[in-house]
Amino acid sequence: MYMMLPAWLTPSHFVILGLLLGFALAHSGGAAFRPTAEKLIGPRLYRILFALVSLPLAVILIIYFFNHRYDGLQLWQVQGVPGVQPLVWVLSAISFLFLYPATFNLLEVAAIQKPEVHLYETGIVRITRHPQMVGQLIWCIAHTMWLGTTFTLVTSIGLVLHHLFGVWHGDRRLSQRYGEAFEVAKQRTSIIPFKAILDGRQSLKWQEFLRFAYLGVAIFIALLWWSHPLLMDATSRIKW
Repeated sequence: MYMMLPAWLTPSHFVILGLLLGFALAHSGGAAFRPTAEKLIGPRLYRILFALVSLPLAVILIIYFFNHRYDGLQLWQVQGVPGVQPLVWVLSAISFLFLYPATFNLLEVAAIQKPEVHLYETGIVRITRHPQMVGQLIWCIAHTMWLGTTFTLVTSIGLVLHHLFGVWHGDRRLSQRYGEAFEVAKQRTSIIPFKAILDGRQSLKWQEFLRFAYLGVAIFIALLWWSHPLLMDATSRIKW
């Protein structure tokens, strides 16, 4: 006897979970394999191959999310509530400030310079040791609040779970690479934003945020805001 699924539980809910799992395996698996791969093929070729695997999966994931974001049950509707749209944009902008500090050294990202694993304890890492996890959490809260569908909720849960795993995985890899130096840095930083600062283990130095990289992120946010309708229109033409 087959159990009937509710009508609102569309196949897209399961497809997005599969896409998230595939991206997580490729991204986290590739990160775990990095030390071995760099010994075999070198840091630059590893970075290129890592990007060639991760970026297409990320693009597919983003397009599929855009095209199915209103699938499923509408849990709430706040798009007509005054002030909600500006709040979503502000939270999204803040999320990008946390999400993209790892891309500051673009020459390493593009493998023009030799890619390195860095042990940072400055800038946004003073706020949280895992800014990408915090940025993804803020992004998910903002977009789940705005869209209010079960599909978006399922996507957000999957993304947050992947980044929570990344917290453990990232700390583990840094511990293996840096040993005692990472343990010292770990004691001076926190996963929860501002906790190490409030505990007195860390201090915030605003001058560290006066970097062209943050200006680049701000320009990216402005361009994203301007191009958002164009992106929605472009992805809707891809019938996934």
